[in-house]
Amino acid sequence: MRRLPPLTAIEAFVAVARLGSIKAAAQELALSAPALSRRIQTLERFLARPLFDRRHQAMVPNADGERLLAAIAPALDGLSDAIETMTSGTDVLRLRLGVLPLFASQRLFPRLADLRAQHPELHLDIDTATNALGRLGEGLDAVIVLAREVDPTLYAERLDRNRVYPIAARRLVEGVPPIQRPEQLEQHTVLLHREMIDTFAAWRHAAGLPAIEPAAVDYFDSGALMLEAAAQGLGVAFMHESHFHDANDPRLVRLFDIEVTSPYSYWFACRPRALQTKPVRLFRDWLIRTLREA
Repeated sequence: MRRLPPLTAIEAFVAVARLGSIKAAAQELALSAPALSRRIQTLERFLARPLFDRRHQAMVPNADGERLLAAIAPALDGLSDAIETMTSGTDVLRLRLGVLPLFASQRLFPRLADLRAQHPELHLDIDTATNALGRLGEGLDAVIVLAREVDPTLYAERLDRNRVYPIAARRLVEGVPPIQRPEQLEQHTVLLHREMIDTFAAWRHAAGLPAIEPAAVDYFDSGALMLEAAAQGLGVAFMHESHFHDANDPRLVRLFDIEVTSPYSYWFACRPRALQTKPVRLFRDWLIRTLREA
């Protein structure tokens, strides 16, 4: 049999290539940075060629590194899956997913039948409690969150870009007096989600109306309840374009024809090492592919 480099060196190479830095890969593999660097050097000496372009605080695979990663990463993933299956003692794969209720009801659950058809072995434990990012690795394997940005030490992928919509009950624009101008918001309550508290400020700034002050601001931790409150005429909800369209509620209308980009996006996030586990990887790949095809 042809001699192979140490498996630990191959594991180190894949981790650094995927995470982009020695520091992040060392944290995931529970090694010191010098120890991880030595493993990379061992592999490069074995192959008699460099595998990375060394940049400031970053390690980027060069052409040889990209070719090697494409060839061995699937095999290493398969090996990890085989070990995981043998040690789990079950054919069921379980993912503990933190997700906001509105995203779950509007965009995730309508597509889960497709996930089940593709991966019947994968089951989700759904958690809608707060502080999902802070509980990664401590009760949650992966999360879908609303945020401006995600901690760079985590693996994160942006799922969308959206616009801020003022959303109100149809009867408020058809009543007397109807809401027709942004200045009229001073006579109404603004509804904000606690995960998106800057939507109104971003909207009025982008709209060139920084002086507008609503009669009051009410805060919610449920997007579904915000939409219902708006439909009942309890205030004007500042939410995302996707929230409005996915609700498909004839009681609701968008106010004003003002285009404002939201400072918030939905993100998929997990600890980098979690992405190497089969449940997280299967779900992540399916989610990204599904949302891109939508």
